[in-house]
Amino acid sequence: MSASLNAKIAEVFDEPGCDKNQAKSEKERKKGCTKQLTPGAAAGGCAFDGAKIALQPIVDVAHLVHGPIACEGNSWDNRHSASSGESTYRTGFTTDIGEMDVIYGGEKRLFKAVREIKEKVNPPAIFVYQTCVTALIGDDIEAVCRRATEKFGLPVIPVNAPGFAGPKNLGNKLGAEALLDHVVGTLEPEFTTPYDINIIGEYNLSGELWQIKPLLDALGVRVLSCISGDGRYKQVASAHRAKANMMVCSKSMINIATKMEKRWGIPYFEGSFYGIGDMSETLREIARLLVATGADPELKGRTEALIALEEARAWGRIRAYRERLAGKKVLLITGGVKSWSVVSALQEAGLEVVGTSVKKSTKEDKDKLKALFGSAEEADAHMIDDMTPRQMYAMLRDAQADIMLSGGRSQFVALKARMPWMDINQERHHAFAGYEGMVTMVEEIDKALHNPMWAEVRKPAPWDLEDALLKAPSAEQLAAEAAPA
Repeated sequence: MSASLNAKIAEVFDEPGCDKNQAKSEKERKKGCTKQLTPGAAAGGCAFDGAKIALQPIVDVAHLVHGPIACEGNSWDNRHSASSGESTYRTGFTTDIGEMDVIYGGEKRLFKAVREIKEKVNPPAIFVYQTCVTALIGDDIEAVCRRATEKFGLPVIPVNAPGFAGPKNLGNKLGAEALLDHVVGTLEPEFTTPYDINIIGEYNLSGELWQIKPLLDALGVRVLSCISGDGRYKQVASAHRAKANMMVCSKSMINIATKMEKRWGIPYFEGSFYGIGDMSETLREIARLLVATGADPELKGRTEALIALEEARAWGRIRAYRERLAGKKVLLITGGVKSWSVVSALQEAGLEVVGTSVKKSTKEDKDKLKALFGSAEEADAHMIDDMTPRQMYAMLRDAQADIMLSGGRSQFVALKARMPWMDINQERHHAFAGYEGMVTMVEEIDKALHNPMWAEVRKPAPWDLEDALLKAPSAEQLAAEAAPA
C-alpha cells in the first residue's frame, strides 16, 4: 500500500470515539482493531465495498470506479437507497481497465474517463474509487484527481480505499475521511438557522429519511445535510455550519462526528430512528442540543407536544398486532445500531428476542443491549458474537424462534428450516424508521408469521406418505380375506 494510505488507516484507527481504542496504549491504539485483507480474500465485504456503500447515496455526483468492471458490477445498486430527485448515482461509471492497463498503468485512462463524465454528465463533483488492481500497479489516483480538478474546474475527489486495505467497516471510515479531507467545509450554505442539523450514517434505505423529515419539519428543524442518504454535494460541502450532529450508525462514520466536533465545535449524539421510545428520545436529544447551541428554549415544549401526539397514534395502530404477536420469539441477525435499536422496537411490539448478533456492534451498542435485556447475565445469553448458518438452522428447526429477521444472505437458512423470515437489512423494500416505520415493521412481521404458506410447506410431501392402495397386504390381511364368511 502507498504511504499516504497507510498513514490514513493509522489515523482512522486512532479514533477517540471508540471506547475499545481508548483503553489501549498509544502504541497499540495506532495498530487498530482490524487486519488488512489479502487481495481476493474479501468475504463479507472489502474496504472498497464499504467506501462505495457509504458514499454512493450522495445522489448528484458521479461515482467512478477505477478498476476492472467486475468491481463496479459487485457494488452498484446493492442497496435500496432512494433519491428525492437527482439520479446520477444510479449510473455506474468505471474505467474498466484490462491487461494492457495493468502493464502500462491506468492513470491516463482514468483522466480520460473523468473528462468524458464532465462532457456528457457534468455533475457537481466526481468521486474516484481506488480498487485492488489499480492500487497494486501503483496508480496515483490522488495526483490524477488534483490534475483533473485544475483542468476541468470541478471537484474530483479521490477515495483511496482499495479492497485489500481491510474489511467493509474500515472502508466506511475511509470513505468518510475522503469527505473530511476534500468536501466538508469547502462551500458555504446560502443561509443558516439556529435549527440546522446534520444526520450522519443514515442511507435513506427504502426512503426511511423521508419518514423522519416531516417530524423535524413540524419542529422547524432543518436537515442541513444527510451524510449520505439522499445527499447533495453542496449540502455535504456546507455541513460544517450545522449546530448539531446526529450519529445514526457509529460503526460506519463516527470519525465524521468526532472530527467535526474537533474542527468546528459541533456537538453530536448517537440516536436511533427505530421504535417508538427511541424515536422520541432522538427528538428530545435533537431539541436539547439545539437549545444548548442557541435555539429558542420553547423548542423543547413543542417537541414534547409532538411526541405525545405521535406516540398515541402509533400505540393505537399497533395495539391489535401486539395481541397477535404476544409471546412470539424472534432471532435477530444484524449488526451495528440495529442490534439494539431494533430489539427495543420488537419488545415494544410484544415480541421476545431470543438472540441478537453483535458482530458489527460497538461497545456502546452492547451496553444498550444489556440495559434492554434487564441484566448483564440475560444479555450475555442473548448476545451472539458470530452465529454460523448451521447454528441458525438448529435454533429455528428446534422452534427456539418463531421468525428470523436478518439480511438476504441468511434468508435461505430460515427457508430451509421452513420458518418465517423477514429482511431487516439494506435490501428490504419497506421503510422501518420513525413512528410510521414502526407500524410498518409490525405489520410486516405479522404478515410473515401468519402467512398460511408455512402450514403448507411443513406438511410431508406426497411421496413421503404411505399410500395404503400401493402398500403390499400383510399375511394377516390375506388370511382374513381368505377365511369363510
